[in-house]
Amino acid sequence: MARYGSMRRRPPAGGSDGASGLGGAGAGAGLGSRDFLLLLAATLGTFANFAPLLSVVPLWSAEGGSGHGGVGAATGVTMATTVCAQLGMGWLLRRFELRHLLAAGALLLGVPTFAYLASSELGWVLAVSGVRGLGFGLVVVTGSALIAELVPVGQRGRAVGWYGVAVGVPQVTLLPLGVWCSGRFGFAPVFVVTGMLGVLALPLVAAMSGRRSGGGREPARVRVPEAAPVGRGSGGRWRGLAVPPGVLAVAACALGGVTSFLPLALGGSSVAAPVALFALSAALVVGRWGAGVWNDRVGAGRLVVPAAVACGLATGGFAVVSGPVPDVVAVAGAVTAAVVYGLGFGALQNDTLVVMFRRAGPGGNGMVSTVWNLAFDAGTGMGAVAVGLLSQGVGMDGAYAVAAALMLVAVVFAVRDRVVDRAPAQGAGGLRGPDDTGAVRAGDSVGGQDPVRDRSAG
Repeated sequence: MARYGSMRRRPPAGGSDGASGLGGAGAGAGLGSRDFLLLLAATLGTFANFAPLLSVVPLWSAEGGSGHGGVGAATGVTMATTVCAQLGMGWLLRRFELRHLLAAGALLLGVPTFAYLASSELGWVLAVSGVRGLGFGLVVVTGSALIAELVPVGQRGRAVGWYGVAVGVPQVTLLPLGVWCSGRFGFAPVFVVTGMLGVLALPLVAAMSGRRSGGGREPARVRVPEAAPVGRGSGGRWRGLAVPPGVLAVAACALGGVTSFLPLALGGSSVAAPVALFALSAALVVGRWGAGVWNDRVGAGRLVVPAAVACGLATGGFAVVSGPVPDVVAVAGAVTAAVVYGLGFGALQNDTLVVMFRRAGPGGNGMVSTVWNLAFDAGTGMGAVAVGLLSQGVGMDGAYAVAAALMLVAVVFAVRDRVVDRAPAQGAGGLRGPDDTGAVRAGDSVGGQDPVRDRSAG
């Protein structure tokens, strides 16, 4: 497995060494492969369904008379069932192809969207959101797992970056647009269009060939290695996979609170929330893509701490603008906080995922994808619910302040984890030293499994 920690770059296998382009990888594998481009297109479709409804569904629930607790529960239930789906991914990955699971996820995400039209009553909204969450859980795990299947190791940072672009473009354009359209034209057009976009991902997934970056075909059933218990072996290798998703989960809590409640927190200004959501989404795309290019050139893991700090400071900024401030201050402050948070969280997403892929080795891709997405989605759901409940006692500004404080606590763990990455080698079972900053080489044993023989889903 290629080293990520060295400043010296080797030409990536199966493709060009361009800084960021999609071309030159050949038809069978890499950034320019047909299957990877189809994956990006299908991702655009599924997230064009999911992203705008992050804020529209809570508004729809509020339209039905729900208080802040009920409004936050709409996002919370979606993320809860997403997590439930992800907890069952090990079983599913051993029995079905990644493409089939991705198609099933797109179907479960898109079709139930039309059912929101039936009622804005809280119970119905939560039921529909729960079904959509199951589909979203399948989509995000299989999508990120397919990155590692379709793209060689030397291009993985950029591949994660481009995947982040496909995830982020709908957030840039449709998250704020959904809020605006629901206020201008009503909720029905938003639900119809997003439902259609989710379903349209199905033919794109069906067109994928299922070939891997190594030239073989994706197996019908995938063996997913189980992680060794913490402390097993001389170094407790799996302990190194705990902090990155933990930091990501705390940052995602703030994201859940912002996307669910910012339009309500800034209700006095009709401009601030849509503009801030647009800025946040655009910055997320830039941060994730830029971090991908940086990772392939310099090495992964160096951006986790500064990205986490940016998230904490920006969440504090949301707390300030959610208080009693003039409209012009609310707009300027919300947009500034959104840009800082978006850049930080985008870089954090990319860096934590690539670090986890690197630490787990080629035999742990499916497990890494599941754990990373669990952290992201569980954090988003818990953040939406927690911010809603806290706001009833301390207000929206107080709830965001609590989220900011938790983010700064996570920074401490990120710093300590970075110190571990810089530590000298600790023996055969331990984390690597600065030579490869934790990379697991071909032939290394991971959790008692041989990563060469025991290939995972992604």
